[in-house]
Amino acid sequence: MPNENSKSRPPDDDNLNKDITPLLSGWDYEAGAINVRKIPGLDGKEKLQMRLDLGLLQMELIGRPDGQRPHDRESFLDYFEELLADHQRETGHTEGFTLPPDQCQDLREEAVMYYHRYLSLFILGDYPGVVRDTARQLRVLDLCTNHAAEEHDRLILEQYRPYIIMMNTRASASLQFKDELFHKALTTVTDGLDRIREFFIRFGQQEAFDKSNEVKILKRFARDIRRKLPVDPLDKLQNKLTRAVKREDYEEACAIERRNPIQTPPARKLRRVARATI
Repeated sequence: MPNENSKSRPPDDDNLNKDITPLLSGWDYEAGAINVRKIPGLDGKEKLQMRLDLGLLQMELIGRPDGQRPHDRESFLDYFEELLADHQRETGHTEGFTLPPDQCQDLREEAVMYYHRYLSLFILGDYPGVVRDTARQLRVLDLCTNHAAEEHDRLILEQYRPYIIMMNTRASASLQFKDELFHKALTTVTDGLDRIREFFIRFGQQEAFDKSNEVKILKRFARDIRRKLPVDPLDKLQNKLTRAVKREDYEEACAIERRNPIQTPPARKLRRVARATI
């Protein structure tokens, strides 16, 4: 119900200027899509915008996404990590340093901002920014896991670790892929999969590894990278030999073997099959 004591105010020029409708004109919301863009800010710095159904989010590209500096630090994470470092210098260890629930809540709310930013940056192909923000998110998880006073606060963010590792891995490997460092990119993806596997093992859920969407995404990326790797001559010959035996062209299989003897267990087995059949 309206408050009888409230008074309506006629719109003035200032209020009209705050209408964001002109900003959204020509940039329609698309359900199921992540629409983002970079725009020049009034302060001369580039800003990041994400289109929402009822408006938009605007984020800073450097520092905390909302531009705030809690405790005159870049973020709550930086402030609490500094407190932890002070505690360690004073005591010689990290034992006894705890984060109460309200501080853990500050970290979680702050992490949501960084999530929106690194997701937007990934859509735009700004992989260095994604690597930076996802690495930062993993520091949040580590800090809460190791130092939250309440078990709830120690565990609640852990469910997102596989996703953050996956995004960090994809961004890192995408940079290497772009530079045609395919072997390095494949190693990065393999390391990411190992980190996710360690997560599931730690929580006694090894069987969930292969079912994980994050794992499927990284395995698919690994297959794409392997297609860019130079073919090993030995593997190429062995594939020819395998195809010849499969189509029962045993004379061709033996000819391949005579021209290029392949000394591997699979090749020796195929050779025996071909010779025994001729």
